[in-house]
Amino acid sequence: MLKSYFDKHLIEAGCDEAGRGCLAGPVYASAVILPKNYRNKWLDDSKKLSDKDRYELRPEIEEKAIVWAVGTVNNIEIDEINILNASFLAMHRAVDQLKQQPELLLIDGNRFQKYKDIPHQCIVKGDAKFLSIAAASILAKTYRDDFMKQAAIEHPHYGWEKNMGYPTKKHREAIKTNGTTPLHRLTFQLLPKQLSLDI
Repeated sequence: MLKSYFDKHLIEAGCDEAGRGCLAGPVYASAVILPKNYRNKWLDDSKKLSDKDRYELRPEIEEKAIVWAVGTVNNIEIDEINILNASFLAMHRAVDQLKQQPELLLIDGNRFQKYKDIPHQCIVKGDAKFLSIAAASILAKTYRDDFMKQAAIEHPHYGWEKNMGYPTKKHREAIKTNGTTPLHRLTFQLLPKQLSLDI
């Protein structure tokens, strides 16, 4: 069972992102405030869960959370400010939308750009330690997957309905054959160094 809180006296929002390592599509982030007494033995780091389990947990999280929100940064913005800054910005945009202001942000990972005057705590592998971060990881992942599955209908060659924009062999072969789409991150290494791509 993951921990329910970092500080029982503060209103905490768990924050996590999805899609940092992808070659295409936005980066998504979520912020979730859960009740202090919330328990769920199935809730875990989204990477440890099956696709089916993630989608089953999403409505549970949305119903039981005090507040939750999802923020995005598109591929054009990612190319302009780099993926690390885009990940922070997506988290900021998620927190911006919360209808209750948290007193502490629990951030998955080891770095963060301070958000307004709210203190934060970076926690390495936090999505496997705290319920609120795990919940945020599931929302960010499933909402991003929804976006990429829809994008796959418009751009059917790249296998996004399965790889979600990550650099799989099929995805890279499709880039080599078909070129890039308006959703590709052009500052990323889209092909291995021995192959070239005219963009």
